[in-house]
Amino acid sequence: MRGLGKTRHVRSRLALAGLLVLLIACGSEATEPERATRPTPEPESVRSTTEGPVIGFRGSEGTHAWLGIPFAEPPTGKLRWRAPLPPSDRMSRLEATQAGSACPQIASSFGGVPGPEGTVVGSEDCLYLNVWAPGVSPNDLPQGDRKLPVMVWVHGGANAIGTGSSFDGALLSGTQNVIVITLNYRLGPLGWFRHPALRGHDTSPSDDSGNYGILDLIRALAWIRENAAAFGGDPDRISVFGESAGGVNVFCLLASPLAQGLFQRAIVQSAIPASEPVERGENLSDAAVPGNALSGREVALRLLIARERATTRSQALALADSMPAGELAAFLRSVSPAELIAVYDPGASGGFLQFPLNFRDGHVLPRDPLGEHLTQPSGVPTIPVMLGTNRDEIRAFQLGAGIGIKNLLGLFPRAEDPERYVRSAYYGSAIWKATGADEVAASWARSGAESVWVYRFDWDEEPESFVGNMQLLLGAAHAIEVPFLFGSFEYGSITNMVFTDENEPGRRTLSRAMMSYWAQFADTGNPGRGRANDLPPWKAWSEARQDAPRFMILDTPQDGGLRMENVATTRSRVAAELAEDGIFSTRDERCELMRFAELTNGVEWNRQHYARVGCSPETPPASEGE
Repeated sequence: MRGLGKTRHVRSRLALAGLLVLLIACGSEATEPERATRPTPEPESVRSTTEGPVIGFRGSEGTHAWLGIPFAEPPTGKLRWRAPLPPSDRMSRLEATQAGSACPQIASSFGGVPGPEGTVVGSEDCLYLNVWAPGVSPNDLPQGDRKLPVMVWVHGGANAIGTGSSFDGALLSGTQNVIVITLNYRLGPLGWFRHPALRGHDTSPSDDSGNYGILDLIRALAWIRENAAAFGGDPDRISVFGESAGGVNVFCLLASPLAQGLFQRAIVQSAIPASEPVERGENLSDAAVPGNALSGREVALRLLIARERATTRSQALALADSMPAGELAAFLRSVSPAELIAVYDPGASGGFLQFPLNFRDGHVLPRDPLGEHLTQPSGVPTIPVMLGTNRDEIRAFQLGAGIGIKNLLGLFPRAEDPERYVRSAYYGSAIWKATGADEVAASWARSGAESVWVYRFDWDEEPESFVGNMQLLLGAAHAIEVPFLFGSFEYGSITNMVFTDENEPGRRTLSRAMMSYWAQFADTGNPGRGRANDLPPWKAWSEARQDAPRFMILDTPQDGGLRMENVATTRSRVAAELAEDGIFSTRDERCELMRFAELTNGVEWNRQHYARVGCSPETPPASEGE
């Protein structure tokens, strides 16, 4: 199949995907020079938290802002790979005018953390959050029924890069009268790691879980619930919302028994529920139940070799087996973040490490697969949930992987066949919608859930220029909706290829509508007609009849506007459509397209889906062996 024969190389190239889009999603408020000058503390922003008083500064849009508030003890030394502990009390007032350090990660254009490209940046002392609230004096804080809803943002970045401080919550807070909180959580192998040597008589089930990034989010939510009122927020109206990997983490929070009661609404953006067996995260790759090639035990062997304590894997294995558990645990905790991350293979990934995560430990996360758990009657959320995807999710990955792309003068991307490019991306994006939103919502509705709200983001008004036709190449691609939620489109000159003077009126209108819907959902559990009651009504997903309203399309007035749609997307429907799609003339073309969809969004088609298009999950198409 023209262009898709490259799929055997996709895993190594997908990390390049969506450079422009991820710059948009992550490249928010501050460069290093801007952060060098601290804002002036504002006396009226003094607040009393459980650890002691904090003082912030006057933000934009009539807000107060507090940056770099610790919500846990630094997870360093013996606390590395342990459940986070509450922060210590402070003897003096905290000047919260500068964001805390990002968690360790590879510096890249994607993550919003400055540093030489490819080096490890950040600090393990990184468990901080940032707060924006309407600016009032301590005596005028909202009380009782006047307390404000709290919106807690979980950033994306493949759980390997990013930081909460890349997002400025001032506009969302100031215009919608809500509290906005962004936060950090441990990333990469510091956030998800399992090894038997780390378990002992003094460890808890949480310590043993390996799910430290999820536990950080749970600790942050516990801190927020305890301290929301200090900023005028309602501890009984906390919404957690996240995009991409951040959205997967929200799915994890919905499923975790440890997070129950810590939040009352959830918004999942462009995510698919996924978790892994503990064996994948821990066992050797050649064990009877094999682990991932980068499981905890395999990484320990690589570290022993890197420290020149062994020269081969077999020598390292013998050494590891001979070491007392306490000695091996101390060794693992002695390596620096840079040494640890170096044994993984970032390649040209821009920091997107490949590593096992979200372990089914039976304590933090259920033992059954996350998607299965959430669609079982016992796993259906009892709180309002909003789910959604972008219409053209996969185009960013397709562009980055070079699928169906030629480069003019070696620099400027062009679609080899625009119609095929669009159709190829359609299937992966449709599968993402089915598995990350529609099938989940339908299952919950059939189980009796009445507060499930679904959207599809359709904005695609990028310009065409000498650089390329961005409307075609990206469209409503992965992560493009994030700036609309924070209302900030100023991300440097590169994003002028997406956000222009010509498309500003429409996107500003759509941005205001989205912020209004999200804030109203945070307030009431129902996006309704938005915060000002002036938007088209957003109706809950219904399975009552075939033509029942199901999801809201989010688009500008010139492209159809805000409107309800009723046709649900399912994997079976998409497989049937692919089987009949005349633009792909051979079985191999369809099989490769199915596999590309799996690679990019992590969703497996089942045997019936493969059979529908004449494929098998075990038998690769002939072109892969060429």
